[in-house]
Amino acid sequence: MSEHDRNTPAFEFDRSNMFEPLLVADHTFLEKWKIFQDEYRSEDELPLYIALSELARHLIEYLEAGSTHQFGAVFDVVERWHINGDPYVKEAATIGLIEDLQNEHLHRNTHPDDFLPWLQPESRKWWSKVNEFWATGKPIA
Repeated sequence: MSEHDRNTPAFEFDRSNMFEPLLVADHTFLEKWKIFQDEYRSEDELPLYIALSELARHLIEYLEAGSTHQFGAVFDVVERWHINGDPYVKEAATIGLIEDLQNEHLHRNTHPDDFLPWLQPESRKWWSKVNEFWATGKPIA
């Protein structure tokens, strides 16, 4: 292995492939993903933050219905986005998904912290940073 290889981060996820493992983890989101792709097919790049917002709403609906059997696999993917994603994916996982999961206006019969049991260490860290931002204004970094 060259010095360059040791110093160059290898990213597992970027914009082009970040949703692939999510669709395996939660096949119930596939129909919404297809609608999203069709709606934005003329864009040069898919506005993935919109898809992540839709994913947050989807997960909240399932949480409210008590149908959380896929959450372990879903939040495993979110953890992998945080650990193995390129900078875009890491930020999108935090700002695009976690921030929306914390949006109390999207919850009717649940609370954002109801997602905490499924968060893994890295995702939980970013969950806390988003909470801290909203409570104190401290930048998410």
